[in-house]
Parts: sequence; structure tokens; C-alpha cells
Amino acid sequence: MQETRSNYREALKSLERQTLEALDMVVQALDRALEAVSYQDVELAGMVVADDDRIDGRYLEVHQGILSLLALQTPVATDLRIVAALLHVIRHAERMGDQCVNIAKLLPLSGYEAPKDKDLLDAIERMGQLARSQVSQAKQAFAERNADLAYDLLRQDAEINQLNIDIFNRALAIGDDIETREWAMHMILVARCLERIGDNAVDIGEQTAFVVTGLFREFADASHPG
Repeated sequence: MQETRSNYREALKSLERQTLEALDMVVQALDRALEAVSYQDVELAGMVVADDDRIDGRYLEVHQGILSLLALQTPVATDLRIVAALLHVIRHAERMGDQCVNIAKLLPLSGYEAPKDKDLLDAIERMGQLARSQVSQAKQAFAERNADLAYDLLRQDAEINQLNIDIFNRALAIGDDIETREWAMHMILVARCLERIGDNAVDIGEQTAFVVTGLFREFADASHPG
């Protein structure tokens, strides 16, 4: 019985490690996607799309691993919360990977020599930095069981949301040149992807708070804004 329980503990730790490694994969994909946008690098964008199979594969591995663990053991108390949270965290990682792919796929649509607007690109870059920071902080918060660090994700998310609005307004006012306006519309979609990555990072923060406190609540919603 002791050995069985020890194996179960190790399996649970391994699943958590695999899940948090998926967030590292997301950061790498995001870095590449943002670099591709900045330099109009179609080849790099293609790498982001191709590498998403790794994140999808990790999602399936963790999901199957958790199901196998539940079939062999019956987690209780904190362990049960961890298992439930991991299912959510790996799903959010997979979704963030998809958003990186969406950014990469927008690049060929915007043209190889598309016109650029410095203010708009600067805002996209800032959004990317914040989204990257949120993913890394969400990972750290979960690994350390740090609820305060998890709640702090809302602060960065508020800036991302404001930048998303600013980019939309800037794109609308960018001028009458058809090519520039088309490029700006694609940047609106890039900003939306980054905003969704931030939202998923906040969702991971909510799972961290759930593991720590045993209570689940949304950090912010329509009735309880952050």
C-alpha cells in the first residue's frame, strides 16, 4: 500500500511538471509569433504553426495521464483539487497555443511587404510583453501555490485590455490607404489573440487560488469587475 501511494504521488508530480512545461512551450510559441509579426517573417510564422502539434500532444498526454491516475486511485482533499486544476490548466495552455497559431496565420494575409504603423506596432509589442509575462507568472504562481501572485495577474490583464481598445481605435483612424488599412485590420485580430492569451493566464490564476483555498471564484466578471 505504501509503495502504491508513493507511485501515485510521483505520477501526480510528473503530471503537474508536464502541464507547467506546456506553458513554457506557449511562451516559446508566443515569442516566435510576435517576432514573425514584427519582421514579417513568414518562415518563422510557419514554424509556430508546425510546432503547435507539440502543445496539442502534451495536452493529450496530460489528459490521458490524469484519466489513468483517476482509474487507479481516488484522490481526496488537496490532491483532488490539484487533479481538477491540472485538467483546466492544460486546456488553457492548449488554447493559448492555438492563439499563437492564429497570430502566425494572420501574417501571410497581411502581405510580405505590408505597410507598418509604428504606434500600432509598439502597442502590439507591449501587449505581447504583457501576455508573455502573464503566462510565465501564471506558471510560477501555480508551481509555488502563490495565490497573491495569481491575483496579481489581473493588474497586467487590465493593461492588456486597454491596449486592445487603443489598437482598435488606432486602426480605425489610420488613414485611407487601402493596404495600410487592411494591415491594421489584421493587427486588430493579432491584438485580440493576445488579449485572449491574457484571459487564459488569468483563468490559470483562478485555478491556483482554487488549489490554495479550496474555493473557486472568478477573479473578475460582469458582476464583479477586477
